[in-house]
Amino acid sequence: MNPLKLAVIGGGPSAFYVASRILKLLPGAQNVRVHMFDRLWAPHGLVRYGVAPDHPEVKNCTHKFDQVAEDSRFRFFGNVDVGDTADSIPHALQLPLASIFKNYSHILFATGCTLPTLHADLPPSPYCVPALSLVHWYTQHPNTPTPPPLDKITHVSLIGNGNVSLDVARMLLTNVDVLAKYDVPQSVLEVLSRSTVKHVSIIGRRGPLEAAFTMKELREMINLPEASMVPLDPSLITPPSSGPTLTRQQTRVLQLLQKGSKNAPGTTSKTWSLDFFRSPIGLVPPTATCPSSQLSLSHTLVDPETQKAVPTGETSTISTDLVVTSLGFHGEPTVDFYDPGLKHLRTVSGRIVTPHGAILKNVYASGWAATGAKGVLATTMMNAYGVADTIISDWTEGDVEADEAVRELVPLNANSMLDEPPEEVQRGLKLGLVTEYDDWRKIDAEEVKRGQTLGKERERMGWNDARKFITKR
Repeated sequence: MNPLKLAVIGGGPSAFYVASRILKLLPGAQNVRVHMFDRLWAPHGLVRYGVAPDHPEVKNCTHKFDQVAEDSRFRFFGNVDVGDTADSIPHALQLPLASIFKNYSHILFATGCTLPTLHADLPPSPYCVPALSLVHWYTQHPNTPTPPPLDKITHVSLIGNGNVSLDVARMLLTNVDVLAKYDVPQSVLEVLSRSTVKHVSIIGRRGPLEAAFTMKELREMINLPEASMVPLDPSLITPPSSGPTLTRQQTRVLQLLQKGSKNAPGTTSKTWSLDFFRSPIGLVPPTATCPSSQLSLSHTLVDPETQKAVPTGETSTISTDLVVTSLGFHGEPTVDFYDPGLKHLRTVSGRIVTPHGAILKNVYASGWAATGAKGVLATTMMNAYGVADTIISDWTEGDVEADEAVRELVPLNANSMLDEPPEEVQRGLKLGLVTEYDDWRKIDAEEVKRGQTLGKERERMGWNDARKFITKR
């Protein structure tokens, strides 16, 4: 049997879950290798650069990922940008996808959905930014987004009421002394300490029964120690007298909203509101006579047949200083095998499908790269395990009818040197441009050590600091 030399493109949860499953199910197979490539210099993807700092328990899965890296058949190569990505990292080593095909027998894309879905009526500007830019700012993502001007604004409008929106709202409304004990970089804490934000509006086009947030996230907002919720109109939170029976989740949401926030309205300097049945239709930037932006909103209702928001014909306008859109994520349109209709890679049972509708032999995708941006970590894990099983089945049985090659890409190499990464990566390792998992272990320990000195979970390093640290050791 030919070796299984798998290149995993991406270093987030899905990538590690696939690697874990394959290595666990093939414990004695010495002709198996898993090489993981990530454009970020640190592993773990969204766990490091997406999870809210005040949710440290969500990051516990990294212990399992550390165990994967203990297998001698596994290697991690960070700061390596494979293929044509739309959101490249300036200091990352650029590696053509052809180099991966030339050096590996199997390929898995676990690249996630890295771009924010934008609103057609709210183009990015100094007054309107995607929530992802704020998340990347407070997690110190290597693409180094510009810090928001929190010392110059008082009112923020979040478009979308999913968990990411509520994460951003909590970061803006929580006292910096509380956030200081978590994994929040000092540079971020300094900006937050100067914040003059007093109110956050969380705007959703449908009602509380259709809201995208989870009970956990809503409860955290309700219990914010130094902020209060603007009371909702009772008609919005009264259970409907007719129609389908409410789910347990819907009933609990209404009950929680009826109780209102822990702090009574009017007793706090900071406030927040859930603005249901509103959809943005335009944003007018500030002028000399009007210092705040004007956000125009269409009033909506839910069509009982389609469950979609439809305009009522009524509109209103609110004054705001910064609009933050949080409408989900999609894949990168410039990458190979991207389906513009799906907004992610097209797969069948984890196998990549070519533009002509044929399965591409030994090329796979998992996680959000294959399913779109939906589900939680447990969903990602189950998907990854299924794809890992498919990879093993195809390798051992080899009876899948599939295309051998795609376009100008060279065929996969069933007989490449088992332990060797591409030549470009080997050169990058010698130059200190590429990180390995042992480097990450040292950086991880040092970040925790620096955090302990400051009385916090960890103090993160940026790329320049991390590179100096690992090269001097």
